Amino acid sequence: MVDEALSAGAVARRLGVAVTTLRTWHQRYGLGPSEHIPGHHRRYTPSDLARLEIMRRLTAEGVSPAEAARWARQAPDPTPNGTGVVAPTRIHPTGRDGGGSIPVGRAGPAARGLARAAMRLDAAAISETIAHALATSGVVATWEGLLRPVLAGIGERHAATAGLIEVEHLVSRCVSEALAAASRAKVPTGPARILLSCADEEQHTLPLEALAAALAEAGVSYRMLGARVPVAALVEAVNRTGPAAVVLWSHTRATADPAQLSALLAAPRRPLLVLAAGPGWRADTLPAGVVRPVDLAEAVSLSAAVRDSLDQSRRD
Repeated sequence: MVDEALSAGAVARRLGVAVTTLRTWHQRYGLGPSEHIPGHHRRYTPSDLARLEIMRRLTAEGVSPAEAARWARQAPDPTPNGTGVVAPTRIHPTGRDGGGSIPVGRAGPAARGLARAAMRLDAAAISETIAHALATSGVVATWEGLLRPVLAGIGERHAATAGLIEVEHLVSRCVSEALAAASRAKVPTGPARILLSCADEEQHTLPLEALAAALAEAGVSYRMLGARVPVAALVEAVNRTGPAAVVLWSHTRATADPAQLSALLAAPRRPLLVLAAGPGWRADTLPAGVVRPVDLAEAVSLSAAVRDSLDQSRRD
């Protein structure tokens, strides 16, 4: 349901396209904003949005932009009597069904737009959507409400069809670049008290990159070791840097060997806190003294708390 006129940026996020794409559709095909208030930018009405949705869906199905625009312009006004309620419109000039979609559960319009952009392999729209969410909502909210649902949906579709590998690769790259940019934008001061590492042979790094960006946003310095860190190398890094906390990420049971955690607890410069993060770890196999955060927000909170505790003890 849409009951108000929207800016170009808001429409782009709903549809999962880049703002530049909207400008092109406006300039070339006349599918632009129709509400005009003197002294203000034009805004998109519910009728405009509904026609753009037809345009987006048909071009995603392989219809040429010019043909898709013709169908969109000819479609009946889906918002009769100015109600703002957009009725479902089904136009299939090519007889195709769009090739499926990425499920995002109960996630909001931004996640659905990102999923559509992912299916089109529209890197510009993907990056634009993620950057806007990070700037307006922060890292934790963006990860939980936007990125994780879409990444999980891609994984679900891949498990069911063995496809979408190209989608997963493109989205992962865009997510990684956006999180890295967010980390660089807010570089914390002071020594790095938190050490981030994937378990041995673990290659899924995006959740750890999200944690790094969230820590930077919270002003907590960290070191990132990345993927596939052998336990001997991890223990060596701990002994050389003396972190207050170590976060060891495992995405799958195959990489979640509790012996890695035990080695951290036995290190000469044992950290104050060891966090076993990720779905790979089983709570009943964790060594005593290891904490398993339930989500990204808790991992950030625990890391910040132990950093503050260490800094306070050194001042006293």
